[in-house]
Amino acid sequence: MPIPEDVTGDEIDKDVRQELLSLPKTLAEDVAKNLVMVAKLLDEDPEQAYGYSRVALRLASRVAAVREAAGFAAYAVGKYSEALAEFRAARRMTGSVELWPVMADCERGLGRPEKAMAMAGEPEVQKLDRAGQVEMRLVAAGARRDMGQADAAVVTLQSPELASSAVHPWTARLRYAYADALLAVGREDEARDWFARALEADQGGTTDASDRLAELDGVEFTDALEEADELDGAEDDGAQDEAGPEKD
Repeated sequence: MPIPEDVTGDEIDKDVRQELLSLPKTLAEDVAKNLVMVAKLLDEDPEQAYGYSRVALRLASRVAAVREAAGFAAYAVGKYSEALAEFRAARRMTGSVELWPVMADCERGLGRPEKAMAMAGEPEVQKLDRAGQVEMRLVAAGARRDMGQADAAVVTLQSPELASSAVHPWTARLRYAYADALLAVGREDEARDWFARALEADQGGTTDASDRLAELDGVEFTDALEEADELDGAEDDGAQDEAGPEKD
């Protein structure tokens, strides 16, 4: 796959660059460029990112960072079995537990929420940092809802992190998930409050909390472009009516 000329491979994280030192220089550069493309495209064009990840995987399947990147790319396009295999491979290579929550979410994607719940109770969760534990809580709550246990999902999300007024990178998503869980059990007033709190913390626009709030308040948004097109169409019809029917 083509690599833009402005991508040098130097953009990758220093820890990943360190991993690539085990490869011949030219090969390491090629792998680095493909990993940069995966990172750049993962959100805006996951299919393209997946393609670059497969190239990197063919070039250096024994590098943990490559397996991890391939896992996230597969996850982004809904290839959960493939993603899980890559995450497991990366974990075997590094011994790290940081991928545990996303591995559990892959189990959810594969229709195995019970497995995800089992993973939420494993000792690995205690080894996660705070952000990882919040992520695991989000996955566990999702698994509860997958199993039809909506009330249990609400309880799962109740935590010191949720109660805290401090704002962290994961705060908006946690509050949003709690609001959504409350709404699912019919606690609409509380849900509205928590959607508002999610919006306050959502400095990067990672959720659609503002839309959910508007929906609860009965506010309807219209597309300005569509309105303009409809207005133009109405004016054209009116002009034609004024001119009268065409004569042969």
